[in-house]
Amino acid sequence: MFLALMLVTIACNGQPKVYTSPQGYDLNKPQVFNMPPVLNEISGIAFLNGNNSLIYAEEDETGNLYTFRLGDKNIRTTNFGKHGDYEDVAVCKGYVILLRSDGVLFTFPLSEVNKPQAGKVQKWGNILPQGEFEGLYADQLSSKLYVLCKSCSDDSKSASSGFIFQLQPDGSVKKAGNFSINVKAIEKIADVKKVTFRPSAIAQNPITKQWYILSSVNKALIQADAQWNIQQVHRLDPKLFKQPEGIAFDSAQNLYISNEGNNINSGTILKFIYHK
Repeated sequence: MFLALMLVTIACNGQPKVYTSPQGYDLNKPQVFNMPPVLNEISGIAFLNGNNSLIYAEEDETGNLYTFRLGDKNIRTTNFGKHGDYEDVAVCKGYVILLRSDGVLFTFPLSEVNKPQAGKVQKWGNILPQGEFEGLYADQLSSKLYVLCKSCSDDSKSASSGFIFQLQPDGSVKKAGNFSINVKAIEKIADVKKVTFRPSAIAQNPITKQWYILSSVNKALIQADAQWNIQQVHRLDPKLFKQPEGIAFDSAQNLYISNEGNNINSGTILKFIYHK
């Protein structure tokens, strides 16, 4: 049975469903920001150096980058590419980096943001194996990019593949290593026999350096240490997390999760305040 079905449990005595949270957060009590129609299919979100005064976002159709303040209706749009299935965004060392679901990366200078059409866009294909990719994270100190595969042909049932790239000063990217998510460890902690794990977003807590791995299909948030050892598996309430596709932290450790909308519900960004 899939993790999406197994992680949400009901006690035999009829108690309500239980949804756990990482230490310092209450995933059941977010600040909810409804997105306008242009961002109904919001996927990835990111901040520049953890500064939450401006959020960078994209949706999975138009090849546009959007910048705005949470709660502000004034949204600026910069086109960087053709229509396509874009899944995540990162900002690092003067560049915007975007991930398409087929594993193609796009980079362009941060100075091009807020222009109607971005210039100096670079496209990086054939650097990832065949598969579907949704998770991208950029480390501001090391300039390393982390890309997590949602479904790759080379993956076994016991692991999900990750790939590391070095962002160069000219906006190019070079291979710099690999990592993997131990699906068997997720099964053990979640106490389930079989997991079809489909990660949709990834981010690192700026203080604890723990990895937070989001899976929309599985309605789960996975915590791992800096060496990718699985620590906790958290159930997500499907009433709040209708289709969680993006994740980011600000410099104060506040957690943000974006949800794609549909014909009935608008896309959202959920903000979870960090409490010591």
